[in-house]
Amino acid sequence: MSQKIFLCAICNINSGTCNEDCKFCSQSVRYKADIQRYRKKALDTILKEAMIAKENGALGFCLVTAEKGLSDKTLEFVCEVAHAVTAVAPELRLIACNGTATLEQLLVLKSAGIKAYNHNLETSKEFYPKICTTHPWSERYETCENVNKAGMVLISGGIFGLGETEEDRVSMLTSLASLNPTSVPINFYHHNEALELQPNSLTIDEALGLIKLTRETVPHANRIMVAGGRELMFGSRQEEIFTYGANSIVIGNYLTTSGREAHSDLQMLQSLNLEVAKRVGDE
Repeated sequence: MSQKIFLCAICNINSGTCNEDCKFCSQSVRYKADIQRYRKKALDTILKEAMIAKENGALGFCLVTAEKGLSDKTLEFVCEVAHAVTAVAPELRLIACNGTATLEQLLVLKSAGIKAYNHNLETSKEFYPKICTTHPWSERYETCENVNKAGMVLISGGIFGLGETEEDRVSMLTSLASLNPTSVPINFYHHNEALELQPNSLTIDEALGLIKLTRETVPHANRIMVAGGRELMFGSRQEEIFTYGANSIVIGNYLTTSGREAHSDLQMLQSLNLEVAKRVGDE
């Protein structure tokens, strides 16, 4: 495993407006979770977040929208944001995470300077109908295929701790491997009381084993990223994730939950003699 760690920051540019019924997601309007909801984040705010991400050493900057897929208006807004961020922080690799997308829509994003697209499979094809009924798993897989066809960097992963079986985990990771993603973000379910799912019951040792399993099952991925739920899942044992195969983390806040202070993560990496990647491909 590389000793250079890739840092990525998330910017929720559209929050809590999704009509889908994904049982793990507090951004669905169906569950009425107590989160911030807005159609468009102010451009000045987005640019401030981009500069903070850059100052914290992030290379990736992900523009996330809470909708099933890309509408014409959302596509236009993401492109507008991409141009504005590139103008002030050209060092950041722009990532879009906007739900299901056609090849044509992805090519528009690519022309606006978006280098990568993140669309997670979330879980196995077999388990997926138990956590979402408003759109099929096959649409997720097809979007990932479209990303590859568009010549963009594919980022795709999933969530552990949804009530899935070990067989489901292997199935999801095998499907991910077939897509040949550059980066695999793995999330650990962070329970919200408004959601129907039971809280994540994984132990820390089980979660560390899942990082190892991901690295072994998707061996050609440049990055295994521990993303949502890291602080809650691992607590004081967060530094162990790198021993088990992770070489990327989200720095700063998540979509609807707060991460820990960036300086704490940077201090952790320094104490482990792990260098922050300074350029894409350097990790």
